[in-house]
Amino acid sequence: MTVSSEELEKAAETLRAGGLVAVPTETVYGLGADAENPAALARVFQAKGRPPTHPLIVHIGESDHLDRWVREVPETARLLAAAFWPGPLTLVLRRCARVPLAATGGLETVAIRMPDHPVALALLAEFGGGIAAPSANRFGSVSPTTAEHVRAELGAAVDVVLDGGPCTVGVESTIVDLSGDAPRLLRPGGVTREELETVLGQAVPDGASDGVRVPGQHPSHYAPAAKVVLVDAEQVVAEAELADKQGHRVGVLLPASQTGMPVTAHTVITVPATDADYARGLYGFLREFDRQGCDLVIACLPPREGLGLAIANRLGRAAGPRPGA
Repeated sequence: MTVSSEELEKAAETLRAGGLVAVPTETVYGLGADAENPAALARVFQAKGRPPTHPLIVHIGESDHLDRWVREVPETARLLAAAFWPGPLTLVLRRCARVPLAATGGLETVAIRMPDHPVALALLAEFGGGIAAPSANRFGSVSPTTAEHVRAELGAAVDVVLDGGPCTVGVESTIVDLSGDAPRLLRPGGVTREELETVLGQAVPDGASDGVRVPGQHPSHYAPAAKVVLVDAEQVVAEAELADKQGHRVGVLLPASQTGMPVTAHTVITVPATDADYARGLYGFLREFDRQGCDLVIACLPPREGLGLAIANRLGRAAGPRPGA
């Protein structure tokens, strides 16, 4: 899907005027605003229904622009940026004065990444500044991987929607905290832990429980309207049949190990053979269960290695406790 120069100019002007632009990236579609305009950032939180204490990710168009947004760039950040930018990796570093606290959830750190999508990069070049962009959906719900997902969920709350086609990675970026003494993995994503550790030559331990606020940490996140229940792979078919007998309209994410087994369910989607295909399709699968009217989804977690760690994270959040439940 191509975006015309006129569309890019309109989108850049919208950002300069404090408006909101849905931006395609390789991970998911983002709801973009001028990263240095607190009023525009407030509109992002309002449109999403997102708590203002949840930090946003600032997207930049050149890797060497990182120095413009942070106090200092450690060698670990330069190594990771050289290896994975443009790409699905977000670095958390100490913010400099140009970054408003509205973009960081009040924190003294800022999350930065350079997206790997031609439309996003063209818009960043046309705009000339940073674009703060969380996922372009209501807070806590399934992230959008097509322009149509954005239009269906946010509608008139977005001033401009740039259609860059389906997202190629399909899950959000990996977030690594480099603001302390050692790297910490705050959110698994499109760059695997193994890839990070290979480049850095050191372990990158999980830091998600250390209290650092970053996107995607709410107990219930990436969730469809249907309730998501996680079971062991061998139990998926039996649990689906039990739920069906109880009167549920059941959706099943059928693992490869169970392929070929008869399943009593309203909607069955077979998990793709590779983690890359699974990650790319995951949010579309969850949306399809809602579209089919399922009220319950039975799934299992993939092995927590490679991209499987990110998929397991998203499914775990989708199955998390919901407000008022």
